[in-house]
Amino acid sequence: MDFTPGIILEGTVRSIAAFGAFINLPEGKTGLVHISEVSSAYVTDIRQHLTEGQSVRVKVLNTDDRGRLSLSIKQAEDRPVGAAPVRRSPEARPVRPQSFQSVRTEPESFEDKLKQFMADSNSKISGVRQYEHKTRSRKR
Repeated sequence: MDFTPGIILEGTVRSIAAFGAFINLPEGKTGLVHISEVSSAYVTDIRQHLTEGQSVRVKVLNTDDRGRLSLSIKQAEDRPVGAAPVRRSPEARPVRPQSFQSVRTEPESFEDKLKQFMADSNSKISGVRQYEHKTRSRKR
């Protein structure tokens, strides 16, 4: 069988590693699907997308000088021409810690805005002063 780049084949997941999955192909050949080629969405844990023994369609990307096959599952998917790539789900995006998120509501009047500004400013200044005090004592 010819394993030229661009051909789409059926294979079976032989084993899974942190960096990708090894796929059994026809004629006893084996190829590697790198974790970046498993899905159009961001993959943090390959085991959430593949299991050993699972049948998959793969596209041959290239063959190196030692005869090893580089494969892709995401490029073997049937997508209409010009279709946008799949975006990450909101659950997959990292969540910023609460301390970095702004939970402030907008003040209604100028006086409220000024009070809020002064409170924020005083808080920042006191933090800077505490830091300066610590650095000055170290320099001596």
